[in-house]
Amino acid sequence: MSQPIPLRTRVELGVVPTHIKFVGGLVPDEAGRLPRGNDGALVVVAEMAALTAASPVKIQSAQVTVFPGVDEGDTDELITGLRALGLEVHLIMMVGGADPMDPADEEKVAAMLASGIGVAKKYGITQVASTSIEQWMQPGATPKTGADFDAAVAQNVRAHLRAYREAGVAGSCVKHWHIEFLRKGEFQTFNDIAKCWDFVKAANAELGAKFFKIMVDAAHCGDSGLSIPENEALIAEIAASDEMGMFHASAKTTRGCLSTDDGWIGALLAAAAKTGKLEYVFVELFHHEDPALEGLRQLDPGHGIDTRDGRSYREAVIDGVVDVARRLNNLVARGVLPS
Repeated sequence: MSQPIPLRTRVELGVVPTHIKFVGGLVPDEAGRLPRGNDGALVVVAEMAALTAASPVKIQSAQVTVFPGVDEGDTDELITGLRALGLEVHLIMMVGGADPMDPADEEKVAAMLASGIGVAKKYGITQVASTSIEQWMQPGATPKTGADFDAAVAQNVRAHLRAYREAGVAGSCVKHWHIEFLRKGEFQTFNDIAKCWDFVKAANAELGAKFFKIMVDAAHCGDSGLSIPENEALIAEIAASDEMGMFHASAKTTRGCLSTDDGWIGALLAAAAKTGKLEYVFVELFHHEDPALEGLRQLDPGHGIDTRDGRSYREAVIDGVVDVARRLNNLVARGVLPS
């Protein structure tokens, strides 16, 4: 279809299709098979096909989850299906059932990460991401500070560089690994951009290259406890050190319609653009009734608010794509981004 809203920047604009739910959309079953619709098509591919057909802005990429143990045929169908839609494919490597900060879990963590990198290498994917520096929503977990924090950073470096070596990343197609921190409550320790940077700096120093990057997720920044000016200042510093990575345009607290973000996306997107290092932006909404996120709704009832305002989630995502495209185009018009 024609695209009536052209994107006037070289920044790549994509979607993270989490709005289709983890349960029934993204998570494989016990046999490692990915969810399919009644027509037999993979849910992720079918949704991205519908989004690309309906969006007045060209969606350039999809950032999709990859779980250890997924059926190889399904993985192939997922990636080739997305590419057939003209989309660049980026991976979010999922890690579960192990604590990256615990030396006893190092082998398990490294193996899961190496598995995801193996998928990237097989399909020539250059950008991978993960939320692999802490275990998600661990009951009874408390923040690590002082020497315990330093030990957590060091152990994370060991686990991630072990995965790097065991997966044979050096000299491969994989150019960068984007690390995402999560909000307070989801993560107890690595829950703001400054703490995440402590890991990224240490890992890159050990590796001797700026391979690891920080994913700037506006939602997690907004729920981290640091103010907008504090996040803006850190983004500038991180980019100056060549350690800023992808940007997620996602609304704090609700994780729904981008209109609920109270200004965080606009402020932090502009801050990232001003650095001259912004390359990838993804629109990301979550479904307020996803069974996999019940714990998050208990942590903060705001995550359970239906922000669609009469729309489908597909329509809300398209509205988000249009909103972010307009923001990027106007950053070009104002001379902040090159055309």
